Amino acid sequence: MLRIRGAAHSTRPDTVAAEEPLEIRLGGTPLAVTMRTPGDDFDLVHGFLATEAVIASADDVAGLRYCNSVDAEGRNTYNVVDVDLAPGVQPPDTALDRNFYTSSSCGVCGKASIDAIRTKTRHDVAGDGLRVPLATLLALPDRLRAAQQVFDKTGGLHAAGLFTADGELVALREDVGRHNAVDKVVGDGVRAGRLPLAGHVLMVSGRASFELTQKAAMAGIPVLAAVSAPSSLAVELAADVGITLVGFLRGDGCNVYTCTERIVLPDGAQEARRTSAARDTWGEPPVP
Repeated sequence: MLRIRGAAHSTRPDTVAAEEPLEIRLGGTPLAVTMRTPGDDFDLVHGFLATEAVIASADDVAGLRYCNSVDAEGRNTYNVVDVDLAPGVQPPDTALDRNFYTSSSCGVCGKASIDAIRTKTRHDVAGDGLRVPLATLLALPDRLRAAQQVFDKTGGLHAAGLFTADGELVALREDVGRHNAVDKVVGDGVRAGRLPLAGHVLMVSGRASFELTQKAAMAGIPVLAAVSAPSSLAVELAADVGITLVGFLRGDGCNVYTCTERIVLPDGAQEARRTSAARDTWGEPPVP
């Protein structure tokens, strides 16, 4: 990624948190897909089933196992868990379009299996010729914050803002869920007949998850910027579809993880390139 801190620019490796889908099945039938950081998956499944009132205790689960979900190299991804409910435990009614969807950021909507997660956008995001001056990009967090009217009163809402290449705010929406805030911004574009939202920057107040990257791709937005960290799957998806993904956008710096050519650096700026594959160990301050 391209690391920008004031006048110092460098290209270096970075470590991002893992994000992968986990499909939960009941007796072989898909029930839910959740985006999660791998680890403690059986705890996650038990907790999900309990909070959705499918089970009341561990006794309601007769068994659970990883299924043989494999990647392109034939390796088990450990991303599918099948659950057998104990005799007498009533499975949830999913016949009337009642399915469970969740994510690491509170909601993956309309996905019934892992194969459906990578929704294909109908817009040529990779071909978008948008170029954003670095100074304009660095000013977006303050412009987003200044427009958050409800946040000033509550201190508890996420925000998503759609900006032009010269930093003009087109639409801003707030919500308790970051994914809802993005949906509201995209929905404004839909109702106004402005999709695809080519040539724009989507700025979000939290981190950049897979889900938000997917939403940007589906709306045809070529640049997604966040004040906090991206996940591994967000970086992977952004690279796949041609989105410029910016993280840790605050103060005089940011990290540009994909499609760095869309960010126009100041004249005469030199990049100190490092070819070492050593893991990056520099720290980042917490998001206020």
